[in-house]
Amino acid sequence: MTTTPPAFETLQYAVQNGIATISLHRPEKMNAFTHQMCEDLIAAFDATDADDNVRAVIVTGSGRAFCAGADLSSGGATFDYEKRYGSTGVKRDGGGRVVLRIFRSLKPVIAAVNGAAVGVGVTMQLPMDIRIASTDAKFGLVFARRGITPEAASSWFLSRVVGISTALEWCFSGRVFSAQEAHERGLVRSLHAPEDLLPAAYAIAREIADNAAPVSVAMARQMIWRMAGAAHPMDAHKVDSRAIQSRGQSDDAKEGIASFLEKRPAQFPNRVSSQMPDFFDWQGEPDFE
Repeated sequence: MTTTPPAFETLQYAVQNGIATISLHRPEKMNAFTHQMCEDLIAAFDATDADDNVRAVIVTGSGRAFCAGADLSSGGATFDYEKRYGSTGVKRDGGGRVVLRIFRSLKPVIAAVNGAAVGVGVTMQLPMDIRIASTDAKFGLVFARRGITPEAASSWFLSRVVGISTALEWCFSGRVFSAQEAHERGLVRSLHAPEDLLPAAYAIAREIADNAAPVSVAMARQMIWRMAGAAHPMDAHKVDSRAIQSRGQSDDAKEGIASFLEKRPAQFPNRVSSQMPDFFDWQGEPDFE
């Protein structure tokens, strides 16, 4: 089944056979990140959450880059928000808004890093659940070399993904590193020849889309991400206990057990858009103050 996609200025968006593909699409600028791309990505993840045909999401880049970082066409004023926008006070960074929207996603997200990923091109990947890369990809947390700091909530995500020592080394040096190093240090799951990258991403997405109950996947995604920051395992025990009790009474559980015993594919009836249990705020977010 193919869903008619929404239109975006800086993205290509398609849904086919249960998998949404979001391609950063400014190839002439190596998919450099702009305010419009920020708004488009937030809207795209709103669309994937609302569409029950979507079982998994793949994010990749058009052309030879994944994302070359922030668009620097404004020169030295690129990150001077007061000068650019005439505003005072703290302005939310655009990468952070995107990352927090991905964090709240109810669908699993796979990054297929096809080329250069620098600055926000790396940090936007961190809340994505599975990251795979082309052997041609390169990565760089170059903020210190531009006289700025890590952004997009990466001070929360990066050390959770690769550990504190690696996170600090990469941020201190600001050097660009290879796909091989990204793999060795745990930033990406696997490396693939360029022509094999998207097929590998689709194979991962297909395994999820064809076999797993969407509501169970949505709950597991939020439980594992959110409990990574919990103060004590008891917090997870409380959520897990309520989750298994809720799911155990569901039509999905009845179907999952019946299909296993009958040795047939499951047809899970519950829908993410309307049947998430109400014992937890699955997409809650603190205010920015």
